[in-house]
Amino acid sequence: MLERVTAHDTVVIESLSRLERSTKDLIELMELFQSKGVNLVSLKESIDTKSSTGKLLFALMSAIAQFERDVIADRTREGLAAARGRVGERPKTDPEPISKAVKLYESQQYTVMEISNLTGIKRATLYQYLKSEKRQFCGR
Repeated sequence: MLERVTAHDTVVIESLSRLERSTKDLIELMELFQSKGVNLVSLKESIDTKSSTGKLLFALMSAIAQFERDVIADRTREGLAAARGRVGERPKTDPEPISKAVKLYESQQYTVMEISNLTGIKRATLYQYLKSEKRQFCGR
């Protein structure tokens, strides 16, 4: 589209968020439109850059949009820092207690609740491990 627009064309967009990735991109795009004599109309924000008011509103809206993106990025960084390096899934359970729990389960002398109390392995973890072990044994 940028290669095909000419003077006196009007680019109509649904929302500013569909046009730009950052305020810098938006400013560069607006400078390009101005140099080519192209007008921009944003339906959602009711902005028409033919008027000086539309140009001002356009600049303010783009600054606010960039501010929102920056706030989200800051919160993401803060959340990652609060996680103290923990990113992604939960840490794996120590294999030794799981192995002990499986042996107790296979002995059929204890209930799952008793095995959980003896080994510290939660019932769900034991069942999940037994299920995955069964799949490996069956070749699935």
